[in-house]
Amino acid sequence: MLRFTAIEDLALVRGPHHLALGVFDGVHLGHQEVIAKALAAREREGGTCGVLTFDPYPIRVLAPEKAPRRLLASLDHKAEILDRMGVDFLLALHFDLDRASQDAGEFVREIAAAGVKTIAVGEDWRFGKGRQGDVAMLKAMTTELGFDLQALPPVMMEGERISSTRIRQAVRDGSMAAAARMLGRPYTVEGKVVEGRKLGRQLGFPTANVERGEEQFPPDGVWVVRASTGPKVLQGVANLGVRPTVDGEQRLLEVHLFDFAGDLYGATLEVEFVSFLRPEQKFASLDELKAQIRSDAEQAMYILRGAEPGMA
Repeated sequence: MLRFTAIEDLALVRGPHHLALGVFDGVHLGHQEVIAKALAAREREGGTCGVLTFDPYPIRVLAPEKAPRRLLASLDHKAEILDRMGVDFLLALHFDLDRASQDAGEFVREIAAAGVKTIAVGEDWRFGKGRQGDVAMLKAMTTELGFDLQALPPVMMEGERISSTRIRQAVRDGSMAAAARMLGRPYTVEGKVVEGRKLGRQLGFPTANVERGEEQFPPDGVWVVRASTGPKVLQGVANLGVRPTVDGEQRLLEVHLFDFAGDLYGATLEVEFVSFLRPEQKFASLDELKAQIRSDAEQAMYILRGAEPGMA
């Protein structure tokens, strides 16, 4: 999938362009409905389908005290999710106070001038200086600028609107099945595998130490996991926490992968938290820790044999 950072970059790809506009943190089922309209327009009319979003997360610039501390997907992770959906390009505009103060009408004209034929948004999307831009403004400009507008209502689940905020709370609570239902796929985090103290290797259970970024993590403890780097999906068990038995201080994600031998340093690992096994605890000795890890691994294997992806 192509990635751009300026609207004028759209001249580099064949039009017409069909754009889904929004922040799309997590690319949940509601976001997918919006993006599906742009994908359908591409199938009907040809051209390319893209997603226009902003980086950093706009509320972190406009009201940092109200901004979520964690996101459901980094920009790179979001790009991978969109690529799997069949989106042709991601246009991530840098968001700062200058962008926030841009006149809403000027922003729409800038997009339309780049050969955009379809604009798809959530019906409550607001944009531009003072959040003056909305669906009513977009609708009024369709005739003038010659684009088709698709405005979608929120997607509901169990009587409530699906939102990134609601999914973040589910992940914080460890309700991974609830998060998966709202996302339409298992919740995953991504991180680069970095070198650690190699204690797991000494205990007979080598681990991949996954660098924690800005994505939302579930509660600390031992988790049954699936992990992938590229198309291959591996199974394993992971510890998320500070490792009190070895006097750890930094919160880490350490993943032990079953039936894997190789070097993952520098690779990006995508990790799905399948099922929670137990809270993190401090053991009296490394031998006790080793015995517990062996028990955790056996239990994880048993769970994985019968677990459906994202629903455990």
